[in-house]
Amino acid sequence: MLIAGNWKMFKGPEEAGAFCRALRDAKLPDDVDVVVCPPFVSLAAAVQSLAGTEIGVFAQNCHWDTEGAFTGEISAPMLQELGVYGTLAGHSERRQWFGDTDEVVARRVHACLDAGLHVIACVGETEQERDGGATHDVLRKQVAAFEPDPNLVLAYEPVWAIGTGKTATPETAQDAHETIKELLDVPVLYGGSVKPENAEELLAQPAVDGALVGGASLEVESFAAICRAAARIHS
Repeated sequence: MLIAGNWKMFKGPEEAGAFCRALRDAKLPDDVDVVVCPPFVSLAAAVQSLAGTEIGVFAQNCHWDTEGAFTGEISAPMLQELGVYGTLAGHSERRQWFGDTDEVVARRVHACLDAGLHVIACVGETEQERDGGATHDVLRKQVAAFEPDPNLVLAYEPVWAIGTGKTATPETAQDAHETIKELLDVPVLYGGSVKPENAEELLAQPAVDGALVGGASLEVESFAAICRAAARIHS
């Protein structure tokens, strides 16, 4: 089971380093894979602080070209030079605020996989799409952009549950994950207001292979509690 913490635009290098050192000492369960996704400026501090541990460091985004005139972007070789293990791609905030289309996300994902990075690619429907009964159609369209790869993980993050405090019911998450797995045989994480209070119930669903955690990943204790909840599922 994989638990990934997406820090979004929080924690500069100093705070990131301190957080990672505390996380390193938090005695996380050995049978849970753990990843943190700091902002670009904090990746080096995270890598350094987590050196010698099993905790991976992922970026939050990555461009499809190795170099070029792409102001504000970062390439896979740059991430690898830092010691970064993988990257997120297609997070709903990238799609909403920065115009990442399914095609753009697919280009990012394929290039990163080809470069040897691990990728967590995000899919999910908006509240309007859900209310219109289009959840499964949206998931089919988004997942169709990807191909099976041993280094690819998908994250189902219903957009209406990102940063809103709303959470999909375990049954809703299970249903969406089943749809995704019918389309692509890869692990699928759940993302969307995952907290210590609801983590165990969500992670207990058979088709849920872990969690992509937002706000609750910004505090060591809450993030560690989610990791421990994941371990209890398989104990």
